[in-house]
Amino acid sequence: MGEWMMKFTKMHGCGNDYVYINCLEEKVDNPAELARRVSDRHFGIGSDGLILICPSDRADVRMRMFNADGSEGEMCGNGIRCVAKYVYDHHIVEKTGLSVETGAGIKQLDLFTEQGKVVQVRVDMGEPVLAAAQIPVVSDKAEVIGVPVEVGGKTWEMTCVSMGNPHAVVFVPDTAGLDLISYGPLFEHHEMFPKRVNTEFVQVLSREEINMRVWERGSGETLACGTGTCASVMACILTGRTGHRVLVHLLGGDLTIEYEEKSNHIFMTGPAVTVYEGEIETIR
Repeated sequence: MGEWMMKFTKMHGCGNDYVYINCLEEKVDNPAELARRVSDRHFGIGSDGLILICPSDRADVRMRMFNADGSEGEMCGNGIRCVAKYVYDHHIVEKTGLSVETGAGIKQLDLFTEQGKVVQVRVDMGEPVLAAAQIPVVSDKAEVIGVPVEVGGKTWEMTCVSMGNPHAVVFVPDTAGLDLISYGPLFEHHEMFPKRVNTEFVQVLSREEINMRVWERGSGETLACGTGTCASVMACILTGRTGHRVLVHLLGGDLTIEYEEKSNHIFMTGPAVTVYEGEIETIR
């Protein structure tokens, strides 16, 4: 056993912050344990999780993301924008059209730069999955769209969508006054969701604008969730609440979501920000 220093970069997309490790240069033996350690906001670096940037034989790079509790997730919309910024800003990939391999398939990204650095990224998030069995959500219905469910002694109107990871979208009159810390865990661990679930609480402001708060499985409330914004807008469209281009206000900032009916793809555009780079002592 010996100690050595591992380089990391702290980045965020709309306040959804992760610690990034360049696994083209660094070796991570136990990512689940490392995720738990770095995510701790008192004894670690402080983040919503850990993202590894890895080599890929199918795309430009591969992204692996781990939640704050060490569980591995399939996809992170805010995280993938920061992966794109990292590999471009560090001259690993010198092009503004990028492919990233994830647990939810290969995603295509368009990078928008200023003075040689990425500031915004548009991600083709792919097709939403509505089949209950594939999300997965336990239901006697083939698709869960606008279905009433009782959670925590309240009846909610719920629409379930997978964006490569499972989401339950419910509508509320006011996101600001919501007791998220009480209801979020009840959704996450409900028996309806065999793989747990990310839950989005949505307040519709207009046909083009919504507020959203999110409880992410394995991490709790985060300031933003990219796949969650996509699922939320899809739920709004399916239940007739909004049009196909929506500005989503999150606690950490704004994302623009577009649904293209012809291709059945959802596109997400938003910022990617580097906070700082450093080294952490770790044990091998």
